[in-house]
Amino acid sequence: MPPAMQSPQDLLRHGAPRLTDVEVLALLLQAGRSGPPATGLAGRLLTRFGSLRAVIRAPEEEIARLRGAGTQAPRHAARLAAAAELVRRSLLEQAREEDVIASPDALRDFLRLTLADREREVFIAVYLDNRHRVLAVEELFQGTLTQTSVHPREVVRAALRHNAAATIVAHNHPSGVAQASQADRTLTEQLRATLSHVDVRLLDHFIITPQAAISFAETGLL
Repeated sequence: MPPAMQSPQDLLRHGAPRLTDVEVLALLLQAGRSGPPATGLAGRLLTRFGSLRAVIRAPEEEIARLRGAGTQAPRHAARLAAAAELVRRSLLEQAREEDVIASPDALRDFLRLTLADREREVFIAVYLDNRHRVLAVEELFQGTLTQTSVHPREVVRAALRHNAAATIVAHNHPSGVAQASQADRTLTEQLRATLSHVDVRLLDHFIITPQAAISFAETGLL
């Protein structure tokens, strides 16, 4: 077993993949501060929230309750939020550079990071050029815990504004149900028909939950 790695020098010497989840978190929380490594707090964060994804989404008030956070809770919450945003932006950059249909992983991961932990339903549209590279991402509608009202004309209006050749839409299910409802299917058909009138193709509709990203195209619903 390799020795414990708890400093930036260890990371550079051994490489980030060798670090445990606790050590990665500790380095992030410790950045710019002197004193003992933050491995204790990092371990408590993982125990309390259960996963790295949940940790980086943790509310400041929940972090403040943990032993060792204290007055540094706002700083810790900001660092964790910045880490999540850094990953999200990196995935979006990757999606801008490649055909998201031929290489869908970056876009799928971006959608999950953007939508999976939202407390209310949110509908976003990803607008693509004729080579299926991302032109823009717009959050168009927000709803309740169980539904959102989507107006196809707004999706079309934004597509024309971005001069898009195609679009992929997505919304989350805060309930965690990874299944398309009849309302989801009806909306998809309405969007496809409306977009076709302005020569914009609807390539996919994703339903995002904390555990899954369901693709209408892959499941034969589109």
